[in-house]
Amino acid sequence: MFTADFTSTAQWVAGRSWAYPDGGPTNPGDDKLDYLVADPSYSRTGTFRATRRLEGLWNAGLLTTEGSEEGFTVRAGDVLEARVRLPVETGAWPAIWTWRDGGQEIDVFEYHPDHPDLLELSNRVRGGYRYHRDPAIGPGRWVDLVVEFGSWSVVWWVNGERAYTDRRGVGWRWYAHLIVNLSVCAGRYHPAPDPGTSAMSYEVAHLRVYRP
Repeated sequence: MFTADFTSTAQWVAGRSWAYPDGGPTNPGDDKLDYLVADPSYSRTGTFRATRRLEGLWNAGLLTTEGSEEGFTVRAGDVLEARVRLPVETGAWPAIWTWRDGGQEIDVFEYHPDHPDLLELSNRVRGGYRYHRDPAIGPGRWVDLVVEFGSWSVVWWVNGERAYTDRRGVGWRWYAHLIVNLSVCAGRYHPAPDPGTSAMSYEVAHLRVYRP
């Protein structure tokens, strides 16, 4: 149904999202040091980057289908699969998630290297989350993700194993845009970057959505 081509300006908008106040570029209320940029080197290669700015914020890469020419949305019943390489730097906050009209958020994954073996899997539409631990998860490692956006239950698979079934679902009318990004933690919930760190990144090798 949908195969991500991060270079496509028809599929993806870079450097802004209504998940951020006024579309961005900053979101300090969510404990983020992000300063969203449209520079293609920060997102359109499939490597999502962040680099330190002089005033302490970080130029950060974000892509969203919201507002794009094609305007793709994930819908109830869809199945998403992605392969990602996790970052190694303290303060890095990679994620793949959904968003529409101030909510409709399902977190395919979030990750923080200060908890090296843990992925955060969340249904913020109807509630439910799992802190999934696995010794195969770690900084710099590749992780395979599959999420079934069921109307009655959202199911996450990590590296081929069922990690979480929330038994909440999204409802049969649900739909939302995709966001792929690398945020930077400000230090409230997870440590901010080390003073000597000036750059960080994570990779998304592929992202596909199937509609049975």
